[in-house]
Amino acid sequence: LMANPTLQQPSFLLANLKADATTKPLLQRCQDLVKIIDEYPAKELHLIFPWLVECVFGSLDGVIAGWNLRLLHSRSNEYHIVMDFLNPSGPMMKLVYKLQAEEYKYEIPINYLPSCCNHITACIQEGVLPDCPLFHNKLQFPLSGLLTLNIAFNPFEFFMFNFAYCLISPKNYPPGQYGSSTDSAYFVLVDTYLKYFLPTEGSVPPSPFSDSRGSVSAPSPRSSSVSFASYGIHSPSLLKHHIFHQPSVNADPAAQEIWRSETLLQMFVEIWLHHYSLEMYQKLQSPQVKLALLQYRLSMSSMPCQPHAPPGSGTLHTYQEPFSPTEEHVLVVRLLVKHVHAFSNSLKPEQLSSSPSAHSHTHTSPLEEFKRVVVQRFVHQKLYLFLQHCFGHWPLDASFRAVLETWLSYIQPWRYTGEKPNPQPDQNRTVPEKWESFVHENLLMYTKLFQVFLNRAVRTDLVNAKNALMVFRVAKVFAQPNLAEMTQKGEQLFLEPEHVLHHRQPRGYLTPGQGGSYLSSRQRVVTDMVFKVKSHVYGLEGQDCQYKQMFGTELRGAVSLPLIQIIVQARQTAKRISDHSSEVAANKSFLSWFGLGASDLNHSFPGAEPEETGEYLKKTHEFLDRALENLCQIFKLNQGQLNQLISNLGSLEDDGNSKQLPDCVQSENGLILTDLGRRQIINGLRRFDIHYQGDPELQPIRSYENALLVRLFYRISSLINERFGRHMNALCSRPDFLGRLGRHYLTNLDSSTKLKHSPMSRHVLERSQRPKLSLRPLASYRTILLLLLFYVFGALLSLGPISSTVLLLAGGFLYGLLMTLFADKLKTH
Repeated sequence: LMANPTLQQPSFLLANLKADATTKPLLQRCQDLVKIIDEYPAKELHLIFPWLVECVFGSLDGVIAGWNLRLLHSRSNEYHIVMDFLNPSGPMMKLVYKLQAEEYKYEIPINYLPSCCNHITACIQEGVLPDCPLFHNKLQFPLSGLLTLNIAFNPFEFFMFNFAYCLISPKNYPPGQYGSSTDSAYFVLVDTYLKYFLPTEGSVPPSPFSDSRGSVSAPSPRSSSVSFASYGIHSPSLLKHHIFHQPSVNADPAAQEIWRSETLLQMFVEIWLHHYSLEMYQKLQSPQVKLALLQYRLSMSSMPCQPHAPPGSGTLHTYQEPFSPTEEHVLVVRLLVKHVHAFSNSLKPEQLSSSPSAHSHTHTSPLEEFKRVVVQRFVHQKLYLFLQHCFGHWPLDASFRAVLETWLSYIQPWRYTGEKPNPQPDQNRTVPEKWESFVHENLLMYTKLFQVFLNRAVRTDLVNAKNALMVFRVAKVFAQPNLAEMTQKGEQLFLEPEHVLHHRQPRGYLTPGQGGSYLSSRQRVVTDMVFKVKSHVYGLEGQDCQYKQMFGTELRGAVSLPLIQIIVQARQTAKRISDHSSEVAANKSFLSWFGLGASDLNHSFPGAEPEETGEYLKKTHEFLDRALENLCQIFKLNQGQLNQLISNLGSLEDDGNSKQLPDCVQSENGLILTDLGRRQIINGLRRFDIHYQGDPELQPIRSYENALLVRLFYRISSLINERFGRHMNALCSRPDFLGRLGRHYLTNLDSSTKLKHSPMSRHVLERSQRPKLSLRPLASYRTILLLLLFYVFGALLSLGPISSTVLLLAGGFLYGLLMTLFADKLKTH
């Protein structure tokens, strides 16, 4: 050990750090790490870097939680310590740059890639280079085969990979704790890194650590240990690893630093937005990759069977993509979308309008060039697939708001231009004409996702103000002047005949999946907007896609009838609930506590939630009203027809049809809801009265009942019913007056209202009709107080307890006698 201390020192240092991690507080550990990073050379820091990254962000399998950045908030004492250590110009990033200067590599086995990249893993295991720039020039193909295939990252890539994966890693958080706040350390760090490496003003700050040449050079291209030709790939560079060629030593420092911005964005996009099916992934592969895959399979079919074939072979056909993004995940994606828009829109006007000549790149900085292509090259395709999957799989509840706002943020890039907001009201703000090309090149983001949202809206309870707000938000955005016209024009361009494109298609055009860009003036310019729109749609949906027009007759009918009907009826339901709540509030008095008013929760308005009252329902009505106006403006619906539809629905409500039962069919087991009936209940259009269908004696003890008396009276009534049950049945079965009187006292079935209750089986219905004695009402505090007041009043009239009891029983008997005699007249009335 003394003979060669240098070889043992790194492992000794790592052992000390691991020991300190369990004994020292975070502040002292960070202080020690700052000293170590400053004093030790990169050769000795190389071994502790992977361990340190795992300690901070947690392990890839989620077993080690790390510093719990997603749970760390500004209220915590450790928050500022962590933020200072992980700052883009802090000690941790200084360590990254220190190792970057020495060109160290850190490998990650492909089986440790995130679950969202499983289809990429399957593609790699097939021996085909994935159509993903993140993995180019990083795959290590061993001579022994694909069993131990690794991805080699440089220090900056390794750090950003673990940081991005921290968001989706399954963590063993304590019960009741989860990360979903926008003030968590992780969320703030994402925002900080985006602002630092994708600046809207100025350039990316140079690396704080410099090598002997004055700057940290970008990573040089690497060659895999085995040529791609041996795996069926004849082109080692189907896609460029970077937009720009690697800068030389004497190049502009800005060109040397731009790779960090691209790497950061690639990591975020590839890790966070790779949530789509393998079928979709295969469909989006470029023709070159598809050809390479075919060649590989043909070569494998001609080879003799190998006993040690990699276990991943064939998984391209059997793999099923999991999908479980959290609300926190979507909020971070929205942050990314907003900043990318701001970054792209910060492009200088003179650079944006410069001529796309072949030599124009000599007058444009690499950062400005990056701004041109960042949206369409990196974000556009994967965000569309991510949102499409979220729209189709997210629960029908208010948490969908996060997905909705992410979508609305992307389709409104004009909100992130850095310009001062227009003082005009939102509905009067016109979308500038310069954004027409963006709308056309992102047509599916506007049209198809809008149609998917409508399908969600008709299945959502719009009486809930949070759901009504989402419908209003979408209608408000699409009602902006010029936006509907731009979208409609884009659809018309897509529907242009194919023959007009043949003589205009440029020979060297590259799709976004191949590294091309629709916005970049440095690529071959495609002036034909028809070709751009068609390339966009076919690139995302495939050549065999069946496009449904947003402004076609089919969708117009879907908007003008089902959705508007549901909105109008939801308004009526909200008004009815509000009116009922007002009546209940007005009728509350001291006498209602004594039994003259309804106190049971079962008698409240059915379906009303605690928050669906007062101002909350007024918001619902307001949101739905404005949503109707905006939808009519978008689709140019006839106002007279809309008013007629509203008046027709209003008259139906006034005629009492609002009290109709949901659509059901009668069966031998009772009423069964149809699909239409379920939809009516979901949207609050019709409903059954909520009614307890079990044994009334076994209902949970209420707060206004005495638990001891409930149990005591239940035992007494059970003994009486068990002993005299046959006599009660015989009495209630008689068709004469005594039978009617017995049914009044011994049954609790009102034939005039039973059909309004929710459906019950024949067995439950027969059990509820059996005559029996119930003493449970005597256990109510209200009944006990009334009896006490009655006996006190009798005592004031010089009546003893026995006399008062006889008088009470006689009064109850006379009341039942009168109710039995005049029951038919009361029902008729």
